[in-house]
Amino acid sequence: MGSRVTRMIRNFNLENRAFREISKAKPQAAPRHPTSGSFPQEGDAVTSIAEEIHLKNDPLLSRLKDVYVESNNTVPQGEAASAPVKVVKTQTQRRLLKFSLPGDPYGFSDVTDVPKGKLTLVEALTGLNNHKRMPKTWTPEKLALEFSLDPKDAEALTGFFFPFDVKIIPPKSKETKQIKDS
Repeated sequence: MGSRVTRMIRNFNLENRAFREISKAKPQAAPRHPTSGSFPQEGDAVTSIAEEIHLKNDPLLSRLKDVYVESNNTVPQGEAASAPVKVVKTQTQRRLLKFSLPGDPYGFSDVTDVPKGKLTLVEALTGLNNHKRMPKTWTPEKLALEFSLDPKDAEALTGFFFPFDVKIIPPKSKETKQIKDS
């Protein structure tokens, strides 16, 4: 019953509304931008582009004359075409690991050497822990020698990183509950 009512309302005076829309004035097209001259035909376009390519452009030529390029390492023309370009890769010096985790816990077992100047996580924690326990023995200079580090990097490592540093802040009042050692 409800669909009949909605269909009657939707189709009420449908023909008159359709004729009214059709008889409305059509919208005018936007005005075109004025062009200079007529458009070239297909054959004319190809020849005009080919002619423009071969014309000299005086402003560009004057700018090109201002450019000066100097090269110290020149190769004669005959050798440049025949000789292949050689890419030289510099191998970084590497060192063997000092400390590693036992077994294969985190998938690091395939790492056997490290570039000089770099540390693995285990080596960094070991070195920092040694420095924390015995700072007079494990100085930043000794850490730099032990792990092939730059002395400035070893100094920054010991100055800014503190492993396993747990601080217990005492309560402000005595009424606060504390956890006792067992």
